[in-house]
Amino acid sequence: MTPIDTPAVLLVGGMGTRLRTVLPSTPKPLAALGEASFLHLLLRQLYIQGIHRVIMCTGYLADQIECEFGDGRDWDLSINYSRESQPMGTGGAVKLAQEYLGEAGEILVMNGDSFTEVDLTELIQFHRAKRGLISLAAAKVDNASRYGTLRLDSNCRVLAFLEKSESDAPGLINAGVYVFDRAVLDHIPEGTWSLERDVFPRMIEHGIYALARTGVFIDIGTPEDYVRAQKLHDELYAAAMKTSSVDREVVREVL
Repeated sequence: MTPIDTPAVLLVGGMGTRLRTVLPSTPKPLAALGEASFLHLLLRQLYIQGIHRVIMCTGYLADQIECEFGDGRDWDLSINYSRESQPMGTGGAVKLAQEYLGEAGEILVMNGDSFTEVDLTELIQFHRAKRGLISLAAAKVDNASRYGTLRLDSNCRVLAFLEKSESDAPGLINAGVYVFDRAVLDHIPEGTWSLERDVFPRMIEHGIYALARTGVFIDIGTPEDYVRAQKLHDELYAAAMKTSSVDREVVREVL
């Protein structure tokens, strides 16, 4: 694998309220998926694509996550923890984590309760080519009513984040994987903020671009989707083991 300097910020501090009926005392990212956890799946995806520096934004039941992964050496990763003392939302959590980012000029940010089949090197290169402040992976889903949708122009620039609707129609949704320029942190005030509701709508004028992906996508935020993740176990792990486009080119050159 080709190492990537970009650090990954994983948002794993949410309360997971809708999953309490099946996970009464476990943080959502540690939900079992086969013999490991959902968070193991995300770390495997990062590692196999060459991202080995991780900052986990913890909060609810933080001790369980921090004890499970420690400093990351058992997974050949470097893991730091940015623990919030009270719920700060996804935007507030990213802002709090900036002390662990070093001199990084760009940051990969991922939701800890969803998996997207995406070539992270391709997303980073897409971000650099578009020269906006934020790029996101977008997933095509058969029923977009739970998520809200994206409206894009012909250059893949996000024009609007549309609210959820009653329609069961397919659509293009925000898949919860982002590349941020470091400057985005200057636009997030201290305090409690949501990336989706507060930060992104205000950042549209500065340039947000979406890379539409096909492939497996799942959000385990509801008991129904958590059950679906169990059924997709093999497909999810196969997707997590896919290398980046850069590594595939290296393999082709060697062969």
